[in-house]
Amino acid sequence: MSNLEELFGKTLVNAKNESVSVDTLKDKYIGLYFSAHWCPPCRGFTPKLVEFYNNITSSGKPFEIVFVSSDKSPKQMFEYMNDKNAPMPWLAVPHGDDRVDQLSDKFEVAGIPKLVVLSPDGKVKSPTAREQISSKGTAAWDAWQ
Repeated sequence: MSNLEELFGKTLVNAKNESVSVDTLKDKYIGLYFSAHWCPPCRGFTPKLVEFYNNITSSGKPFEIVFVSSDKSPKQMFEYMNDKNAPMPWLAVPHGDDRVDQLSDKFEVAGIPKLVVLSPDGKVKSPTAREQISSKGTAAWDAWQ
């Protein structure tokens, strides 16, 4: 079992609720985005994160985000992922999966939104990536290298 499978299982889901192999994360930096639609600060940060993600990935950087939802239902999670103002182009841990709580515990999530960046080998590069993106924009990427 790979480190990725230990963290996420074999599959994640996209915004269309289609299963995607966790292998798509291999050799990439991973941003674990702990968030929920009902959280006003989350809804404020998500558009910034979408812009950051689009800029970083369009320039060929090996980066992916995995949404770890605190929404109350799968419907709420997918409505948030497909919000017309900031659609999430990334993957998510399936709603209700035990790994949601496991990831929250492992990465000491005390409040949301929280973004934790992992290196391709699974080491924490930044437990405060939200603050870095908010203050530095795409230059935050350089701090994680």
